[in-house]
Amino acid sequence: MKQKLPLPLWTIVTPVLAWLAYFGISLNLGALYTILLAAVLIGGVLAAVHHAEVVAHKVGEPFGTLLLALAITVIEVALIVSLMLTGGPDVASLARDTVLAAVMIILTGIIGLSLLVGGAKFKEQVFSLQGVSASLVTLTAILILTLILPNYTTSTPGPQYTQTQLIFVAIICLVLYGSFIMVQAIRHRDYFLPPEAEDGNEDIHADPPTGKVAMLSAFLLILCLGIVVLLAKALAPDIEKAVDNFGAPKSLVGVIIAAVVLLPEGLAAYRAAKKNRLQTSLNLALGSALASIGLTIPAVAIVSIITGMSINLGVDMKATVLLLLAQFTIIISLATGRTNILQGIVLLVIFAVYLFTIIAP
Repeated sequence: MKQKLPLPLWTIVTPVLAWLAYFGISLNLGALYTILLAAVLIGGVLAAVHHAEVVAHKVGEPFGTLLLALAITVIEVALIVSLMLTGGPDVASLARDTVLAAVMIILTGIIGLSLLVGGAKFKEQVFSLQGVSASLVTLTAILILTLILPNYTTSTPGPQYTQTQLIFVAIICLVLYGSFIMVQAIRHRDYFLPPEAEDGNEDIHADPPTGKVAMLSAFLLILCLGIVVLLAKALAPDIEKAVDNFGAPKSLVGVIIAAVVLLPEGLAAYRAAKKNRLQTSLNLALGSALASIGLTIPAVAIVSIITGMSINLGVDMKATVLLLLAQFTIIISLATGRTNILQGIVLLVIFAVYLFTIIAP
């Protein structure tokens, strides 16, 4: 009788193939090999999140969703920094574009799809209002301070902070995110646990993995994150070249990065909503949004200060309007502790407008 593997085979094979593919980069095998590298990069991201989910199940909620958010953010920061270091001054707006894209994808795309599929299947879904409120109030403050306020400071012209301002805002982001983590994981952990209505889902009560399986996943997670960083750096010039050849705005690079990084997170949130686990879905989505902006901006600020590279943080008026519309809509949609299909449709429409106005500004 065959012994069952402790983890899906693809999650073990993918990082190994990715490392082998990376070592073949120096052979210059052409465009097909670049496509292969992109494929194993996406596979590495998916495998990383799967292993993070295994470890998360072992440690339990809300630490599980926190771990997932941090894993996603490590990948996002790696992609952004890799492109910044290889792209020179032309990528001064890359971090801003990527963070904005990540927030819009999460708030309108991932949450919109989750509310749509949950509302279509269950008519109404419930969640803990206190936890979502804590996430949204923290996210709103960080968004305004990092993406909108730079347009209105006067120490330097344009959508930039001075080095002193950048350091201060980076510290503020860490303070806000750290305070949120303290509330989520320690002081008010019950705010982020599934309400009674979700307790009937048997998936919640599935046995956690053994210690050995969790340790194996933790090791494979490190392998996945490492190869994602290296492949991202190797593929950075090809991503920018493809966008230029397509004749699209530079901001599309940020959307591509955010889409690749958030794909597995979006799938996890979608699956949770489809199983009537909206609390878990919202924890994943809002936690990722907070980690994405609350940790990415400080990381990019450090790179900027060390390298002397200037970065643009303030978004233009069009993006400001869409960002505030998305934030205002999500706050109203989640204000009652109950959701239905309409909120999902409205959020997805805003997401479609955001994507359309990038291609046709």
